[in-house]
Amino acid sequence: MRMLWKNIKGLVGAYDTPPLYLNGREMRSLPVLEQAWLAIEDGVIVDFGSMDVFPGIVDWSGLDVLDCEGKYVLPAWCDSHTHLVFAARRSGEFLSRLEGKSYQEIAADGGGILNSARALQSMSEADLLADARIRMMQAMRTGTGSFEIKSGYGLTLEAELKMLRVIRALKQESSISIKSTFLACHAVPDGDWTAESWTAHMVEEALPRVAEEGLADYVDAFCEKGYFGLAETQSLLDAASSLGIKSKVHVNQFNVFGGVKLCVNSNAVSVDHLEELNPEDISALQQAAESGHPTFATALPGCSYFLGIPYTPVHDLMVAGVPVALATDFNPGSAPSSNMSRVVQLAILKMKMHPLEAIAAATINGAAAMECSDRSGVIARGRAANVILTRPLNGLEDLAYDFGDEPVEKVFIDGIAL
Repeated sequence: MRMLWKNIKGLVGAYDTPPLYLNGREMRSLPVLEQAWLAIEDGVIVDFGSMDVFPGIVDWSGLDVLDCEGKYVLPAWCDSHTHLVFAARRSGEFLSRLEGKSYQEIAADGGGILNSARALQSMSEADLLADARIRMMQAMRTGTGSFEIKSGYGLTLEAELKMLRVIRALKQESSISIKSTFLACHAVPDGDWTAESWTAHMVEEALPRVAEEGLADYVDAFCEKGYFGLAETQSLLDAASSLGIKSKVHVNQFNVFGGVKLCVNSNAVSVDHLEELNPEDISALQQAAESGHPTFATALPGCSYFLGIPYTPVHDLMVAGVPVALATDFNPGSAPSSNMSRVVQLAILKMKMHPLEAIAAATINGAAAMECSDRSGVIARGRAANVILTRPLNGLEDLAYDFGDEPVEKVFIDGIAL
């Protein structure tokens, strides 16, 4: 199958030799090739360039020509933080929040993560996989072409393994990049468990099983007051590192108490949330970025929007040269949307990111934040044609200016429209 896309208003994120990521100061330099063409063969990008120097068509046989007048072409979104595998929606808790309860109060009453865990424990692996397939396809239709997916709603050893096996099945079924994260310390289960004893159980009993079966690319913990503290987080990260498993960590969603520095010192691939930051946190991330081995700062504006909490101060991070990524945090409690286009809109509208900065954070840096830069995040020769075709736009600022409209007209995975 051969395709030629011509008269593209802007080919975004196209490189002859792609970098691995863009640091904060570089993110606005994401390239846009105006009035461009793109050639795809058998699902792979084979060439691109400016219409001014278009070489013409020698062989018309089997060629599908698409006129993209007024439209942009972007790399598919890279969603580096999701909880896509879960058993049940929690819209009832949403009503409780509308009636005045906080996220923490709902959790204290047995809702939140514990509610999701009870539903998941009773659900079969086959049904869990079937639901996850539907959710993943919904996300892909809105433009996402790579995912990180976490466990964490099991809260028993067997239920956590069940979630990770579902993620493995999604990997095996799909051609796109999918990374699996063992969210070992998400919440303290019902019963006599404490944060300390649950962490020890996960480290001593669960983590060896996960490593033996090759079920996780990363480990994660909800490093937050009332959940898991610095000692528990350090214990998990150290144990995982000894088994050759890296980390991506929830930190600073509600409180600042040293979690960012701990994660940077433990060589975490990313620290995610960061709605609350202090100068020491930014300094730690800046030093990692300057070393050439950054810990990515992943902002989750959909969660801020839905919970009504502060947005990650991304400008402070970008000024410090820290590479910023954007992700959905898709989950049934605090961010029940898998639409990365909405995340990009929120980043522009609420976090005042320049459109190119937001796109870079949702593509090239999102891919780097889950270590799949060799396959995702940019448009380049030899890469799978996982791309987004927008509707006609006056400029990339229309991604957020027209906030009520869906910017994505079509999504192509391996050159095939979904």
